[in-house]
Amino acid sequence: MDSEPSTGPARHYDRGGWLAQFTGHILVVCPRCGGCALVLPRPGLPERKYVYELLFQPRRLACRGCGAVADWEAEVRGAGLVAVAPGGTEDPFFRRPLWLQTRCAGQILWAYNEEHVNELSAYVGATLREHGASPKRAMLTRLPRWMNRSDNRSDVLVGLETLRVLAQRSAPADRSDAAHERGDRPRPYRALYFRGGPYETSLESRLF
Repeated sequence: MDSEPSTGPARHYDRGGWLAQFTGHILVVCPRCGGCALVLPRPGLPERKYVYELLFQPRRLACRGCGAVADWEAEVRGAGLVAVAPGGTEDPFFRRPLWLQTRCAGQILWAYNEEHVNELSAYVGATLREHGASPKRAMLTRLPRWMNRSDNRSDVLVGLETLRVLAQRSAPADRSDAAHERGDRPRPYRALYFRGGPYETSLESRLF
């Protein structure tokens, strides 16, 4: 006998993922043509073992539309590498405007890539939310209040669907009118990475 469809509340379980986990590939506005470019770890790097390594890995910006290419490496400080700080409407490496941006509920809704959009959509659309990790480390517990308001849920879900469509487009003419420089980057993370692992300085204890 066929099972009855579920009529219970939409449930989301937060496993405590960091925003950093979505920086593996980032869709950005190309500095040359204004189309969609991709920021990725530079080819040939050793396979990473931990999420935090994404904050230090050398990066490459590449645009299929016009062929633009640029490379990035972490700042060296003493024997360590300085971490980037994810967050805001610019990518943390090249400081390019994110491709996935749209106006929503009087604010700017943004994401790094389609995987990021899907995670946000699952969370915002849930009527029952469970958290299984420290809120200091979890991305979803740090979302702005306007995204968590129940009266904004429909608008945010529509906005996320707009971002999902944008993720499939790349021409300069497809660029959202919200995708431009704002300078709303977060405070520096002030963490150093040594071969033995990350070392967080006493100047800044914020986690992503």
